[in-house]
Amino acid sequence: MQRIGFVLKVKQERLEEYKGTHKNVWPEMQEALRNAGWTNYSLFAREDGTLFGYLETEDFAASLAAMDGLDVNTRWQESMKPYFEQLEGRRPDEALYTLEEIFHLD
Repeated sequence: MQRIGFVLKVKQERLEEYKGTHKNVWPEMQEALRNAGWTNYSLFAREDGTLFGYLETEDFAASLAAMDGLDVNTRWQESMKPYFEQLEGRRPDEALYTLEEIFHLD
């Protein structure tokens, strides 16, 4: 099992709105993530908009690839684009900056 940590930057002035969108994540998006192997998926935010995400999956590259071709993911990523800084023409799920795991307490 891979444990994945990643960061993105939400525009500080849109952070409360961004949080609100995650109170009602589309059921079909949640199902797609589960079907693609995303488990224990959580998002955390600092007041400055720094977003930390965590998930567990058997194969992160395969999980991303499974989501890539899905219509629901395309629609979700497009709806999320306006919230983020520094996407440089990419979708949010393409701009994840993954972190190296350096310690895990079993």
